[in-house]
Formats: sequence, structure tokens, C-alpha cells
Amino acid sequence: MTEPPRTADAATASRRRRAFRFVLLMGLVSLLADMCYEGMRSAIGPYLALLGASSTAVGFVAGLGEFVGYGLRYLTGRLADRTGHYWALTIAGYAINLIAVPALALAGHWWTVAALVALERLGKAVRSPARSTLLSFAAEEIGQGKSFAIHELLDQVGGVAGPLVVTAVLLVAGDGIHGHRWAFAALAVPAVANLAVLLIARRRVPDPRHLAPQKPPAAPGTGMGAAYWTYVAGVALIAAGLADWALVSYHLEVTHAAPTALLPIVYAAAMAADAVAALVAGWLFDRSRDRGGRGTGVVAGAAVIAAGFAPLVFTGGAVLPFVGVALWAFGLAATESVAKATIATLVSPERRGRAYGAYYAVFGAAWWLGSLAIGALYARSPAAAAAFCSGCLLAGAAVLAISGRARRAN
Repeated sequence: MTEPPRTADAATASRRRRAFRFVLLMGLVSLLADMCYEGMRSAIGPYLALLGASSTAVGFVAGLGEFVGYGLRYLTGRLADRTGHYWALTIAGYAINLIAVPALALAGHWWTVAALVALERLGKAVRSPARSTLLSFAAEEIGQGKSFAIHELLDQVGGVAGPLVVTAVLLVAGDGIHGHRWAFAALAVPAVANLAVLLIARRRVPDPRHLAPQKPPAAPGTGMGAAYWTYVAGVALIAAGLADWALVSYHLEVTHAAPTALLPIVYAAAMAADAVAALVAGWLFDRSRDRGGRGTGVVAGAAVIAAGFAPLVFTGGAVLPFVGVALWAFGLAATESVAKATIATLVSPERRGRAYGAYYAVFGAAWWLGSLAIGALYARSPAAAAAFCSGCLLAGAAVLAISGRARRAN
């Protein structure tokens, strides 16, 4: 009479271990990818300045990249759900990374940089809904908040390591155009390693859907529900207010807040703060879920805290801009970890790919429009840009509070 429960318990424990290992392996994939991407991102603002771009142009490049990277994700998310080819889309998206980032070493004009940044973001558009869906299957076994927080932690280890690699190259090769080109070329190494680890993960876990606990099929629904769309609207406002690092680093460059060669170090420190904040946010998210809440208050609270970043960065002196960068990283951590974990709790598995895709598309459009607005306002008055950022973040927090009371889709 007692043997079946022990067998069931053993199967559950085995599935949980496999799920945890898969989360760690996919975290390593993101670690290597972020070494490449965040290394690029840490130096793209100064690189654009060295190529003669204006603040408006920097905002355009940053926003265009994010618009491409997020705007196409609804289509790729629908494709992932319809075909079930989550792995193929994930691998194809990461392969584009290997082409776009090292090619920045050959750029001779800021328009070329814009095209390559857009290409790199296209790769992310292809892979992100499929990868997030793969991760969400394993996360159902060990906790959505914990899983996405661990993924974000490892992601940000790469976010720290990439800028450090770029800094080392700039210190050796110089912080001019040629030094930046050598730095971008060096990022081909983690891009190759990323693909190798991804293929190992694919071989070990061909179908992560088997890692999720078996549940009765959900009743069919016609949409993703009021809670989902209200939540997405709130996160979109947050996206509009979180200035891209390209503009933040551009400001630090033109105001001589820090030596050019050390700006990647500042970014690396921000990514380290992001990693710690993601773990805290993930723990708070799962705790809220265990108590019967939705966890949206965690993202709303992070947005309120992040609202202080812009006045400190764009109008503060001495060390205040760097305090602002830390607050910016805290807001970014929420959108990169528990904001994505929330999607898995609002939408049933069979619609999860398109739900992530739609979320990313709206997020990216808001990021692009926000970047354009922030860049244009900054050219007129840094204080006006700061007011816009803070206003959007506080408005987003208010909408998220409302979303916590909306009904979930079937």
C-alpha cells in the first residue's frame, strides 16, 4: 500500500532535479550570450559618440534595436506555439548573435552600427519567446519566481563579465575607435561558446514540456484575459521610462562623469546590482504567490524605486549619477526576471509562446518610443528627460496595482 506513493515521490524528485539542472544549463546559455550582448551594449554609447552621433541619434539607435528585438516577438511566439519548434527558433536566434556583434568591428558610420544593433536584436526576437517558454515548463516544477530569478542571476554574471572583457581590451588597445573595434571582435569567443552549450542543452532535454508536473488540461479560452493585458500595459509604461544604457552612458561620456575606458566597469557594476535584485525579487514573487497573491506588486514596487534613477543620472553631480545607475539596474532587474515569470502565471501553457511574444512586442514598442522621447527631451533639457522617465515609471506602477485585481484568462 505504501509503495506507489514512494515511487511517485521518487519520480517527482527526479523530475525536479532534472528541471533544476535544465534551468542552470539555460542560465549558462544566457550567461555566454549576455557576455556578448552586454559587452557590446556597455560600449555602444561611447562608440556612437566617437562616430559622431548626436544624442537624438543615440536614442534612435537604442530604440530601433529594442523595437526590432521586441516588436517581432509576437509573430515568433505564435510561430513557436503553432509549430512546437521551440528549440529550432532558440538556436536560430542565438546563431544571429554570432554574426551581428563581431561585425561591429567593421562599422565605419553610426548608421552601420544601427543596422547591426537591429540585426542582433532580430536574433533575440527569434529566440526569446521560444526560450522563455522552454524555461517556463521547467519552472512549473521548482517555482516560476525562483527559476526566472536564477536565470536572470546567471544572465547578469555574463552581463558583468562582458563589460569587463571590453574594458580590458580598451585598456590595452586604447579607448578610441580602433580599441572599440578590437573589443567587439573579442566578443566572438563567448558567442561561439553560447551555441556550443545550447546544443548540449538540446541534446540532454529534447522536450522540456516533460519536466512540468502533469495537470488536467485547461478549459479552452478565446484570449489572454484582462489581467494579462492590463499587466502588459503597466510594464509598457515602465519600459518607456527606463532609459537605454546607450543614452545613460552617452550622458556620462559627454559630462565626463567617468573616464571613457571605465564606463563598461560602471555598466558591469549595474549588472551585478541587477543580479542581486533579481534574486530578491524572485524570492518575493514566489512568497507572494504562496500567499495567494499574483506577485505584480513586486514589479510595481521595483518601478517606484527605479523612478528615482533619472533625476540622479541626468541632473545629479558627483556620485549621484552612479547612485541613479544602481536604481536603474533595480528597475531593469524586475522587468528581466519576475515580470516574465508573471506571464507564466497569467496564461495557460498552450498560449504561452504568443503571450510572451505579445508582451515583448508591446514592451519593445514602448521602449523604442520612450527612447526616442528621452533622447529628444535630453537634447533640449536633461531635466525634462528625467521628469519623463520618472513619470512613466510611477504611472506603470499604478497600472500594475490595478492589474492585480483583474481576472485571469482561462
